[in-house]
Amino acid sequence: MARWEEVLDEIVRTRRRALVGYAYLLTGNLCEAEDLVQDALFRTFRRGRAATDFELAESYVRRAIVTTFVDGTRRTTRWRGVRHLVTSPDRTDRVEPVVEARVDVLAALAVLTPRERACVVLRYFSDLTIRDVADRLSISEGTVKRYLSDANAKLATRLGPIRAADDDLTVTPSGTTATPAQGGAR
Repeated sequence: MARWEEVLDEIVRTRRRALVGYAYLLTGNLCEAEDLVQDALFRTFRRGRAATDFELAESYVRRAIVTTFVDGTRRTTRWRGVRHLVTSPDRTDRVEPVVEARVDVLAALAVLTPRERACVVLRYFSDLTIRDVADRLSISEGTVKRYLSDANAKLATRLGPIRAADDDLTVTPSGTTATPAQGGAR
């Protein structure tokens, strides 16, 4: 067995659930998330790539998940426009409050554009900096900030006010926050 096959096997055995959860945040649908992970694994390992390091290979798969999601959204947008013609609306019975909150968050995420949603997931779920999100999506930091601002405004209309993380704030030794201009420690 080639080294890349061993890495692929280890990723599927140990990280599949986390990768599907990551994709689920983007898609909002478990079946689509599983398909997205499968596509990302295929794209990452289709040519027996030199992804022989586990952490590096997982990062390739995560990047492929985001890229595949953003690129594939155009195809699904067309289906969403006509699916009401061939399917009946989902029936929802009374559910637990935690489930309702999850449904509310997923519904709010669904109104975001693919790029906005990718920025939100990478920034707040993956806990990446603005710079790292920009690098992952191959866009400028200013564009990431714009997408996050637009996304937070859309989410706030559905979920209430959202306190966005401020990358310019730092914590001083006394526990108070300060901006770099105020001399806060980095």
